[in-house]
Amino acid sequence: MSDIALTIDGVDKIYQRRGKPPVHAVKALDMAVGKGEIVALLGSSGCGKTSTLRMIAGFEAVTHGSISLAGRRIEHLPPAGRNVAMAFEGYSLYPPLTVRDNIAFALKSSRMSAEDIARSIGEVAALVEIEKILDRYPSSISGGQQQRASLARALVRRADLYLLDEPMGQLEPQLRAVLRGRLKNLLVERGMTSIFVTHDQTEANALADRIAVMEGGVLQQFASQKALKERPANLFVATFIGEPPMNVFDARIENGDRLRFAVAGGPTLDFAAADLPQAVRAAIGQRSEAVIGVRPHAVRLGAGPHEARIVSNQWLGDQSHLALEVAGKLLVAVSHAAVAARPGETLRYALNAADLHVFDAGSGAAVSHGTEAA
Repeated sequence: MSDIALTIDGVDKIYQRRGKPPVHAVKALDMAVGKGEIVALLGSSGCGKTSTLRMIAGFEAVTHGSISLAGRRIEHLPPAGRNVAMAFEGYSLYPPLTVRDNIAFALKSSRMSAEDIARSIGEVAALVEIEKILDRYPSSISGGQQQRASLARALVRRADLYLLDEPMGQLEPQLRAVLRGRLKNLLVERGMTSIFVTHDQTEANALADRIAVMEGGVLQQFASQKALKERPANLFVATFIGEPPMNVFDARIENGDRLRFAVAGGPTLDFAAADLPQAVRAAIGQRSEAVIGVRPHAVRLGAGPHEARIVSNQWLGDQSHLALEVAGKLLVAVSHAAVAARPGETLRYALNAADLHVFDAGSGAAVSHGTEAA
């Protein structure tokens, strides 16, 4: 039996609007999700992630392409025929029912005994900390409580796939952190194949095995947290993933005995050919222009061949975030030690070849990462 639970093949979603141009919300989406895998759809508002989730659930029709779950095509099936559990961002609880009955409604056709249903409700209510409101009605509880009730209603089911739309967006930070850990443990222990939508990178990193980064309806990269940070597929992913995000600068490339990146109006980064493997030199090829990137944590502060004026220096309790003026742009650097320097002063810094990312100046596609070709 295949280890793939869900396959999305060439899926498009086009919204037709009367009197207005159509909106191509999702474009030629291909994804394969493994059994028991936890996947995050991450992106800014309007990137297509919620449309994708709703097409999988059956609440939006697929314009083109196919969706298969547990070995069967489902894009033509109604939501009730897909065996998918979904927690909505807008809660969607039944107003006439108590929280307890809302959760129990999801088990109505499960043929479970009354005792088993009661036990399951108790377990999931404890997980999301809503035991004290089980006999109240949706209109009498807060938005955060409604969100947890909606999450409980989805998790209590036995489904082939769990779809969670911003499952903890309304919760206060401390409770959100606690519930993230509990939710992750539940999903892993029970092998629950899950896809959740979020715009919060912390939530995506904490919960997901892999993250699908979307922008403009296009899947930019589908990879682990480590791969997204260390080997971004393009400039969008490089500057979207990470806190603070990657620094990027336009540069001119000069090949020869040394590889030289001349940042427009800024420093010249000179590396001996021996410091870079042939794969990187081949990837850079005969390009005369490129975009180079470096993560803030990779900027070496306090010594080195370059000097820049400090624009800001913030101590965040466990690390310093500095902004340096380089080539008319800001170079953000992160230090785990306090840096004794004031805005307006100059500070020396260095960049190592192993920390540089190179992107094509035209397409934005990654060319090389450190000393490896992309």
